[in-house]
Amino acid sequence: MTASSTRRTTAAHSRIAAVGAIAVAGALLLTGCGDQTDDTGGGSDTASASGAPLADQLPKAIRDKGVIEVGTNAEYAPMEYQEGGKIVGVDPDIAAALGKQLGVEFKFTSGSFDGLITSLNSGRYDVAMSSITDTKARQEGLDDKGKKLGPGVDFVDYFVAGTAVYVQKGNPKKINSIEDLCGQTAAVQRGTTYEQALKDQSKKCTDGGKKKITIEAFENDTEAQTRVKSGGAVAGVNDYPVAVDLARKADGGNAFEVVGEQVDAGPFGIAVNKDNKELTAALEEAVNAIIEDGTYKKILEKWGAETGAIDKAAVNGGK
Repeated sequence: MTASSTRRTTAAHSRIAAVGAIAVAGALLLTGCGDQTDDTGGGSDTASASGAPLADQLPKAIRDKGVIEVGTNAEYAPMEYQEGGKIVGVDPDIAAALGKQLGVEFKFTSGSFDGLITSLNSGRYDVAMSSITDTKARQEGLDDKGKKLGPGVDFVDYFVAGTAVYVQKGNPKKINSIEDLCGQTAAVQRGTTYEQALKDQSKKCTDGGKKKITIEAFENDTEAQTRVKSGGAVAGVNDYPVAVDLARKADGGNAFEVVGEQVDAGPFGIAVNKDNKELTAALEEAVNAIIEDGTYKKILEKWGAETGAIDKAAVNGGK
């Protein structure tokens, strides 16, 4: 979920987008709280604090609780989605590995993407982990026009992804890149960095004397996919790993295809309240630990998301 075109931006989700088994019915500048009502405790095995190498790095309140509450939008396979009543995917598996290092359970709760950061800063969650693109705007709590909406968050970067365009199988409108969408209708998930990418590209279209892009933004990525599948939109824009997974699995690989290459790759980060520096530091150390011991690589290989691998965690590495 970069500020110009990777999943999930924040105005108050970026979603590799919208990065599992996915069909059109199953998959991200954040604003309001949204309807954060879906509670699914999935994604990690509880690790006993005793013997967990980094347990003492956590804030005492979290060590005592034994749980890190995680806000997510579980509609974004293969990054996070629901299967058999559990939230599964790249992010929950990475969180489970971090939990073994830190001696706590990461408990995922799914809600609307565009309310994750607001809910994090209100204290509902300890972190938000939902293919959220780390951007300066999100760090500073700014919307896409630079207006201050909130305190912002800190990010612990753990993955990298770019924006991709997907179309109906066979590419009937001969779309080869985001530049080809001038004068066309494109579908996207609301509140994501790739929605902003479409807005930026639409301005380039009109500045160059071409017609604007008609952008249809939906509450969730599944709705955007349905719009493309029906032909109501000529293309959808998403995070590269999510788009690739969608093309491979939706309708047995017969619904969509990805066109062109991913562009404007940027980091996905675990969002943390700016006042919780101790938790941020502990998460950074834990991400580096699973990179070094090989667990991180195995998780990405399991989900076919190797293109998003990083060599070292960073705090607020987004631009």
